[in-house]
Amino acid sequence: MSGTREPALRHVLTHLLTPLLMCVGMGLAYLGAFASPEPHHLPIAVVGSGPEAKVFAQTVKDKAGDALDVRTVASRSAAVDQLKTRDIDGAYVLGDKPELVVASAGSDTTVSVVQKIFTPVAAEQGAPLKVTDVVPSVDDDPTGQGLFFLLVAVSIGSYASVAVIGGAGGALRMRTRALLVVGASGVVSLIGAAFAGPVFHLAHTHLWGLWGMTWLYSAGVLLIGVGLHTFLKKWTTLGVMVLFVMLNFTSSGGIFRPELQDGFFASLHGFWNGAGYVEGARSLLYFGRHDLARNIWTLVAWLLVGVAMITVAGLAERRRGTPAAVEPAPAHKHKREAVRDQDQEEEMEEAVGV
Repeated sequence: MSGTREPALRHVLTHLLTPLLMCVGMGLAYLGAFASPEPHHLPIAVVGSGPEAKVFAQTVKDKAGDALDVRTVASRSAAVDQLKTRDIDGAYVLGDKPELVVASAGSDTTVSVVQKIFTPVAAEQGAPLKVTDVVPSVDDDPTGQGLFFLLVAVSIGSYASVAVIGGAGGALRMRTRALLVVGASGVVSLIGAAFAGPVFHLAHTHLWGLWGMTWLYSAGVLLIGVGLHTFLKKWTTLGVMVLFVMLNFTSSGGIFRPELQDGFFASLHGFWNGAGYVEGARSLLYFGRHDLARNIWTLVAWLLVGVAMITVAGLAERRRGTPAAVEPAPAHKHKREAVRDQDQEEEMEEAVGV
C-alpha cells in the first residue's frame, strides 16, 4: 500500500514546484515593479522666457535632483506640442495664475506624480494650481488603464492556449500546430477587439488597427510558447508566465511608465512586447500615431522570434523522430499514457490559474 502512495506523493510534490515558483516569481516581479514607484529623470517643462523662467527651472531641478529632467519652453503651445509627441510628461506655466498642462492618456499615474510636485510650488506663490489635460482618455476609460487590462485579457487567452496546442496537440505535426496558432490568435484578437470596441468602448476610433496589433501580439506569444513547449515540456507554463506575465505586465507601462520604475523594468519597456502593445495602442488612439511604427516593429520582431522558435522546434522534433501517435497503442502503454494525459490536464489547469 505504501509503495503505491509514495509515487503518487512524489508526483504531487513535483507538480507543486511550479505554482510555488510562480508565487515567488510573481511576488518579486510585481512588488519589485509596483510597490515603490518613484520618478527617475521624469521629463517636465517650465513655460516662460527670460531669466525668471531659467532660474525657476534650475531651482526645481536642484530640489528634485535625479527625479526630474527639467527644461524651459518659450510658449504654452510649444509645450502642448511636446506633450502630444510625449517628449515631456507635464508643463508648468509661470504667471499670476499658474497652470499645469498634462496629457493623462499617456499615463494617469504619471500625471498624479507631476501634480504632487507642482501643487505645493503653486501654493508657495499664493495661487491655486489650474490643471489642463490636453490629451485625456475617453470617458469610458477615465483612468486610462483599460488598455493595460485589455493586455492582461489577451495575454491570458494567448498563453493559456499554448498549453492546449503544445500539450494536448503534441501528437500533431508542427505545421498543424502552427495553423492552430494562427487560428487561436485570430480568435483571441477578435475577442480583444470586441472588448475594446462594442463591449467596453475603450477604442472609439481605429478599432481595426487595434485588432491588427492585438493579433500581432497574440500570435507572437503563441508561437514562442508552442515552440518552447517542445523543449520545456511541463515547465512551459512557468516559462511563458515569466516571459508574458512577470516581466511583461510589469514593464508594459500600463500602470507605471518607466520614468516611475527602477532601471531593470524601465529598460525592458524599450523592447518588450507588452510595452509595444500598450504604447502602440496609446499612440494609435490618442497621440496621432506618433512613434506608432516603432511599437509595431517591436510586435513584429517578437512575432519573427516566434516563427524562428517554432521552426527550430519542428526541426528538433523531426530529428528525434517524434511519432504522430495515430495508431492504437498496445494495452501495456495505456497506464503510461493516462499519466501523460493527467500531466497535460494539470499543465492546462496551471496555465489558466486553476
